[in-house]
Amino acid sequence: MLLRYKKTFEKISMGLLSFMPHEKDVKKLLETIHLYDTDPDWHLFLWKKDEDLVGLIGVKMNGTDGIIQHLSVNPSHRGEGIGRDMIQNLPSILHTTSIQPSEDIKAFYEKCKAEDEEV
Repeated sequence: MLLRYKKTFEKISMGLLSFMPHEKDVKKLLETIHLYDTDPDWHLFLWKKDEDLVGLIGVKMNGTDGIIQHLSVNPSHRGEGIGRDMIQNLPSILHTTSIQPSEDIKAFYEKCKAEDEEV
């Protein structure tokens, strides 16, 4: 289930973001979280499985179009289809049908979409 980011999720969000190649530096992580906190066009969601937050997806809205900026799954939960599930659930939460990946997550996005077509 996708949950909208809130301040109480800050540490787990930073941990999940740190799995992304361009988000390793603590200063960069803080800047990214601040962007999701303050810019109304940036939306961050966490995936809850049982009682754990195991995935994260972040989107920048450009009008009615969503561009996925961040997509991350805890390594111990990879291969379970969580990335695919986050992508599938995103349009209903953002109320948009146009969602595309940024260059940084394009390969993972396409892998998730390919898994979606296999199901």
